[in-house]
Amino acid sequence: MIQPLRVYYGPEDENTALLDQQQVKQETVSMALGDVFPALMDALESGRTWPQDFADDEITISLDLYEVILAYQHYRRPSA
Repeated sequence: MIQPLRVYYGPEDENTALLDQQQVKQETVSMALGDVFPALMDALESGRTWPQDFADDEITISLDLYEVILAYQHYRRPSA
């Protein structure tokens, strides 16, 4: 007899759903931004879909890079 599919709602115990800080650190990698750019730029220019999968992921950047990005966005805006 074929078993009907069931909807999985996650762990029943909320404590098992939480990752401790050590597990989170094990699932992260630190890289130089210059090592990421070539692959990311190629994927975007080639119209690959995988960058869209990560569009909502948060990243951590330095304050000076953040300020440069803000300035770039400000001056790149088309003038009215």
